[in-house]
Amino acid sequence: MAGADQDSEAIADELYGLDPNEFIAARDEHVAQARKAGDRDTAAAIGKLRKPTVAAWLVNLLARDRADELAALLDLGGALRTAQRRLSGSDLRKLSAQRRQAVGALEREAGRLAVAHGRRVSEAALREVGQTLNAALADPDIEERVRSGRLETSLEYSGFGESGAAPLTVVRDRVKETGAERRSEDKRARAAEQERERVRAAELERAVADAEAAREAAVEARAAAERAEQELAEHDTKVRELREQLAHAEQQREFARSAAKAAAQDATLAERAAAAANAAVGRLQGD
Repeated sequence: MAGADQDSEAIADELYGLDPNEFIAARDEHVAQARKAGDRDTAAAIGKLRKPTVAAWLVNLLARDRADELAALLDLGGALRTAQRRLSGSDLRKLSAQRRQAVGALEREAGRLAVAHGRRVSEAALREVGQTLNAALADPDIEERVRSGRLETSLEYSGFGESGAAPLTVVRDRVKETGAERRSEDKRARAAEQERERVRAAELERAVADAEAAREAAVEARAAAERAEQELAEHDTKVRELREQLAHAEQQREFARSAAKAAAQDATLAERAAAAANAAVGRLQGD
C-alpha cells in the first residue's frame, strides 16, 4: 500500500506540472498502466485527480520552476498575520507594500514561464495567479497547497490590505471589554463570510474545470461519431459499386448464355447438314 501511495504521489507531481491540455490524456494513460499492472489502488487514486485550470497550472509552475522566489513571498505570510493580530498599522502597511511588489513580480514571471512552455495566457489568468498567492499569504492551509505545486483551481481570500483586512486602530487607552467583544464578533463574522466566499470561488472553479472537461469529452465523442459516419459512407459506396458490378456481370452472363444456346443450335444444324451430305456421297458412290 505504501508503494502504491508513493507511485500515485510521484505521478500526481508529474501530472500537475503538465500543460492543462495534456493533463487528461496523460492521467488516463497512467490509470491504464496501473490497471494493467493490477494496481487498483494507484489507478483509483490517479483517476480522481482533476484537470487544473490555467491559473492553477501557472501557480504550479511557480512552485516548480521558481521555488525560491515563491518561498520568499510566502514567508511574508506569517509576518503579515502577526502584524494583523497585533493591530500594528505601520508594520502592516510596510509588509503589504512588499507583498504587492512580490505578488506583481511573480504574476509577470508566471506569464514568462507560460511563454517558455509554448503558451500565452490571458490577463485574467494572471490576475487569478495573484489572487491565489494572496490567499496563500492569508491562510496557512492554502499556503501548503500552493507550495505542493498540485493546485486544481485558483483560490481567493480577502485577508490583507485595504479591501479585505479588519480595520486597524492604534489603541492608546484601554479598550472597554464590551467594545473588544463586539469587535471580536465582527471579526469572526467577517472571517466566516470570507471563508464562505473562498469556498464558493473554489466550487465555481471546480465546476468550470468539470464543464471544460465535459466539453472536451463531447468534442472527442462528436469527432469519433463523424469518423464512424464517414467510414459507413465509404462502405455504402463500396457496396453500391459492387452491386453495380454484380448486375453488370449477371447481364453479361445472360448474354453469354443466349450466345451459347444459339451456337449450340447452329452446331446441331451444321452436324445434321454434314450427316445428310455424307449420306448423299455414300449413295452416289454406291451407284
